[in-house]
Amino acid sequence: MISQSMARNLVEISALMDAWKEACNSTSPSTIVIPRGTWSLSQVKLLAPNKAPVELQVQGTLQANPNPGQLPNKEGEWITINYVNYFTLSGGGVFDDQGQEAWKQNDCHKNRNCAKLPMNLSFNFVNNSIIRDVTTKDSKNFHVICILSHNVTFLRFTVSAPGDSPNTDGIHLGRDTMINIKDSIIKTGDDCVSIGDESKEIHIQNVTCGPGHGISVGSFGGYAVEKDVQEIYVTNCTFIGTQNGVRVKTWPSAPATLTVSDLHFEDLIMDNVSSPIIIDQEYCPHNLCKKDRPSSIKISNVSIKNIRGTTNTAEAVTFICSGLKPCENVEVGDIDLTYNGNQGPITTNCANVKPKFVGKQNPPVCATTAQSA
Repeated sequence: MISQSMARNLVEISALMDAWKEACNSTSPSTIVIPRGTWSLSQVKLLAPNKAPVELQVQGTLQANPNPGQLPNKEGEWITINYVNYFTLSGGGVFDDQGQEAWKQNDCHKNRNCAKLPMNLSFNFVNNSIIRDVTTKDSKNFHVICILSHNVTFLRFTVSAPGDSPNTDGIHLGRDTMINIKDSIIKTGDDCVSIGDESKEIHIQNVTCGPGHGISVGSFGGYAVEKDVQEIYVTNCTFIGTQNGVRVKTWPSAPATLTVSDLHFEDLIMDNVSSPIIIDQEYCPHNLCKKDRPSSIKISNVSIKNIRGTTNTAEAVTFICSGLKPCENVEVGDIDLTYNGNQGPITTNCANVKPKFVGKQNPPVCATTAQSA
């Protein structure tokens, strides 16, 4: 075991880097411990490869500088872990980015060239690893980004931020395979989980989401080099007061031609959720894009089953698919949603899709456009 016990309430970057280097060079499993207490941490980038399993136990609370301008690397993230295999992050601790001041600087909702703010935790090229029993709090930007990684599990993972914190996605995945997010609680101001391109075998199970914008696949279409997405499973999750439930979103008039297939949204509870189920291939927030051409992205093999609860918007189910490449093989089973508002009867909205139905549909889904199986 390598234990880092600091004399002052400051995590010395050099000491942490030395401990990390020693652990990665060890041929037997090693543990680095940041003990209980509140510790200031400037910015750190931990790189491997490691020769044996490494565990970073954060037992206390790590705090970032509230001012993002004080980071040594203005383009970097707060804590970055790259090129590690058989890694464990654990300990019950908290990564507190103190993002309140930075949120006031965030204008990304209206400016696609907005200034970059740091993310809390960045995992890249991480394999056969587990992040468990830790909390990320009040990130200035995304809480977690996990890119080009394989077989990573987030277990009993907590995200904590207010519902009005901008662009604070809980966990963002991209170009990953075999990622599991299980038994976790995500409260934030943007997507609880967002899934980017070239993602495969993503399992999100027993996650409570809210506040936030739900769980999103996409948005896709902004870049010509985007690659296919497949095998996304969202099961046994609960959404509480979220802006959306589960949604798939692609940009119109965009260069990408990838396919999005084998999506499974099953056994989900909606509790006072806006727009519980959405496929939106005309996604264009704040009119930051053109709609002169339909999306070139193909969505197919989608199952939406056993969705129940309450919606605070009258339009409970939305399937707006591409006129160029209509959605195919969409199966809808056992929908039971109740509208708790007063803006008219509960409805659905569908275009360029002919779902297959199994079991009960309340409200009737795509009643005027769909064909029953």
